[in-house]
Amino acid sequence: MLYALDLFGTFVFAVTGSLATRRRQLDLFGVVVLGVVTAIGGGTLRDLILRSPKVFWVTDTTYLWVAAGGAFATFLVVRRYRLPAKALLVADAIGLAVFTMIGFRSALSHDAPLVVAVVMGVMTGVAGGVIRDVLARRVPLILRKEIYATAALAGAVLLLLLDLVSPYTSVNDAIAVVAVLVVRLSAVRWQVALPVYQTRE
Repeated sequence: MLYALDLFGTFVFAVTGSLATRRRQLDLFGVVVLGVVTAIGGGTLRDLILRSPKVFWVTDTTYLWVAAGGAFATFLVVRRYRLPAKALLVADAIGLAVFTMIGFRSALSHDAPLVVAVVMGVMTGVAGGVIRDVLARRVPLILRKEIYATAALAGAVLLLLLDLVSPYTSVNDAIAVVAVLVVRLSAVRWQVALPVYQTRE
């Protein structure tokens, strides 16, 4: 189940990464590159920082095929159809939630301190999108007022607290994933945002 959710998150992030290029007039190769970077960027950075023996998509190339397939399919579909924005928001939120939990668990498997595990969880969830936005010449989503990285942070911290009081890892994972989903989708539904930095000039 966890592996299937991880692949689903990879596919969804590849789709959202490809959609970010719609107004940049990129060719097929450019669309696929941005889609793949979005899908595997966060996990790649996590594995490099944790000094993992092999980056996850090097060990299991299924992730590359799923990411490239999602980006390629998006390129073909959006030329004829308009994808429903709400469905993509929900799917993206699921990807964020799953990647946050997987990043946290991956850090713990490398004997990282708990605070580092929280950081790795957030990084896995959002770093791919940051790389995508930089390549697409946009202000990264986590630097805007939207509740996005904050949702990942809340889920990672909750997972840390649950692990301290409960030995049921799978249950803790499910609760944390749902928490990220609720925070992210609630913020979108009711347009909740963080305060914007302003000066009195």
